[in-house]
Amino acid sequence: MRRFFRPRVVRAAVAVAVAMLPCAALVPVASAHSVPPPVNPVAQRLDAYWNPARLTAALPVDTALDKDSVYSTAPDTGAAASSAVDGPMPGEFIPPSHSFDGIPQTGTFFWTDTSGTGRTCSGSVVRSPGHDLVLSAGHCLRGYSGASPRRNLAFVPQYHDGLKPFGVFPVRVNRVYVPQQYYDLKEHAGAQYDYGFAVTEPNQDGKLLQDAAGAVQLLTDTGYHHAPVRMIGYPGGADKPLECWSRTTRYDSDDPDEPGSYPRIACDAFVDGTSGGPMLVPWKGGWAVVGVIGGYHTGGYTPQISYSAYFGKSVGQLYGDAVTGAPPAGPAS
Repeated sequence: MRRFFRPRVVRAAVAVAVAMLPCAALVPVASAHSVPPPVNPVAQRLDAYWNPARLTAALPVDTALDKDSVYSTAPDTGAAASSAVDGPMPGEFIPPSHSFDGIPQTGTFFWTDTSGTGRTCSGSVVRSPGHDLVLSAGHCLRGYSGASPRRNLAFVPQYHDGLKPFGVFPVRVNRVYVPQQYYDLKEHAGAQYDYGFAVTEPNQDGKLLQDAAGAVQLLTDTGYHHAPVRMIGYPGGADKPLECWSRTTRYDSDDPDEPGSYPRIACDAFVDGTSGGPMLVPWKGGWAVVGVIGGYHTGGYTPQISYSAYFGKSVGQLYGDAVTGAPPAGPAS
């Protein structure tokens, strides 16, 4: 699980932009003569369902993985390591985090688990041809790939203080993408594949997600070392998201149950619920994402150190599946 603790430059010479689209950080202004988009009744229903009381009562996905995901019904043989394995180095400076109202391009997934309990995980809007794509951690989305039920699954950009400033964006049926390797290897041995995409429907006003909130650029194959990095995540039960400025370095796992190399970042107070939150770097006209909280030990066992799966070619391939509407992966039957 993401945390055991419960308190609630880009290297441009080698950067590969997966979706080179014009900057979408600013919300476009509609023409006075444009035809209003049709309302989305699914989004209207979810907007009514996710009232302020349910939003603030939702719990992080990480507190009940076994109950939350159809994928988790089979036991995972990977052993959980102690907090000392992936915590701060002796004398390491831990940059502080602080709460704020967020930015439009980041937000929170909300859904109900199989017991009816509201759950949350962080995410970010990435530029895509369909203007409808959200990036998060694989362990946040894995229960919704393939034909798995959605259970009121929706994304709320810049959620804060019980508010939905851009509305509610339902996730499309059968349009959640998590790597097949993550299902096959499970969360420990498959930690290098802990990322996923969700394709959304328009909000209750009929507006596409990227048109409403803007988006960040997805980068792959840019290496492990980035500075500055702005990390944003939504702690479970908090009224506002957290942000922290730091840098990423390379961490080579010494845990045989979770092999691989991972971007590592020191930032204080990133606890349950922040999984899936983006690691952002400055980019032309806005921001680019080079990682999401997850990967090694599903993002880290302490609130001071976070990890991400490395964004290599497999991330670009999964992005391609999402934007072309390819059949998503799912648990082996």
